[in-house]
Amino acid sequence: MTRDDDLTIRPARPEDERGLAELNRAAWSTLSDVSPEPSAEDGIFDERHTPDQYLLAVLDGRIVGYVRQVPATPLAANRHVRQIQGLAVDDSVRGRGIGRRLVEAACAAARAGGARKLGLRVLGWNTPARRLYESCGFVVEGSLAEEFLIDGRYVDDIWMARRLTDWIRPDSAPESARNPPRTT
Repeated sequence: MTRDDDLTIRPARPEDERGLAELNRAAWSTLSDVSPEPSAEDGIFDERHTPDQYLLAVLDGRIVGYVRQVPATPLAANRHVRQIQGLAVDDSVRGRGIGRRLVEAACAAARAGGARKLGLRVLGWNTPARRLYESCGFVVEGSLAEEFLIDGRYVDDIWMARRLTDWIRPDSAPESARNPPRTT
């Protein structure tokens, strides 16, 4: 848990579902979402979306932001990679660095859980989110052109990631890492 001024970043709890669902509905936009707009009856938590996956930004007792971080895949060989699958900040508090704090908290949590890399997907036309992620050290690793059709427009799916360990320049790596033995 981190605290900065009057903002607290903390793990979600089951009793946070109502406030989290309200924020999720309020933050929904075709700028950032490919899933249908959530209804007032939609909850957040289910067997695939559990409280332990969410970090919340709480201001004056109100949930004003969240980030959801999960394993990238269920594969053991991919256990070292986590993925952000949701980030939202209430419009009334945008511009205060809450999104950045949530992303950094997700990076710290992933690192503490043994992850070496944190990835995410962002719509190509979501320039504000792309700028935020880039400013937090994420780089584009690939893109899928015209992956989604939203409101009659084709939108690219941009894959970004950030290493959570110290990066070793290839020319400073040990010889065995630069020239691994070939197998045939």
